[in-house]
Amino acid sequence: MEGLRNILIADDDSEIRNVLRILLEGEGFSITEAVNGLEAIEKTNETVDLIILDVMMPGKNGYLTCNEIRERYSIPILFLTAKSQESDKTIGFSAGGDDYLVKPFSSNELMLRVKALLRRYHVYGGKEGHDTEDSIILYDELIINKRFNEVIKADVEIQLTDLEYRILHLLGSNRGKIFSVQNIYESVWSEPYFYTSNNTVMVHIRNLRRKIEDNPQNPKFIKNVWGKGYRVE
Repeated sequence: MEGLRNILIADDDSEIRNVLRILLEGEGFSITEAVNGLEAIEKTNETVDLIILDVMMPGKNGYLTCNEIRERYSIPILFLTAKSQESDKTIGFSAGGDDYLVKPFSSNELMLRVKALLRRYHVYGGKEGHDTEDSIILYDELIINKRFNEVIKADVEIQLTDLEYRILHLLGSNRGKIFSVQNIYESVWSEPYFYTSNNTVMVHIRNLRRKIEDNPQNPKFIKNVWGKGYRVE
């Protein structure tokens, strides 16, 4: 991983922030701290490579903070929370989060999640994307610019998270090909597929449809192939 990566830690618990700072600085990361959601929003800018965001913060909670950050940035966001229910994870993904780490966590698990998110963002689909092929035009009004990792619909740029972009890029680069949920998860997340990954993929596709489709309930870009998966026709 080249260059000094800047990670923003947003947590109202100073002990958690200190533990995270020590662990991450020990791995060579630059750390910025925020004590609440509002400060996290204020400190988020183009220099931030990853945000570790606590869910339960006073005032603006992590989900609301993530929603507001997503209006401007596609920076990967790792939720940090004491909640482990599947419904809580669904809320986090729906808010625009990329991954979910439950307290208490091990230092190894933290570093694996952090490095995986940074690798996906910078190498596979973020700031340092290396795909220089021509843009893919899916329909007259929807364009994926692979060189600059942009998605434009009717001349307006659509703000996607890194994972949403990679899903659309995968399907759009293989028009007509059916991708199972397992195909999508292993291609986009670059991790082994488990049954619980189903919900993760479906939530991200639902969020993606909400952003690119005129009518997400009757999508014309990303189609369901019942019993098989998804494709762009």
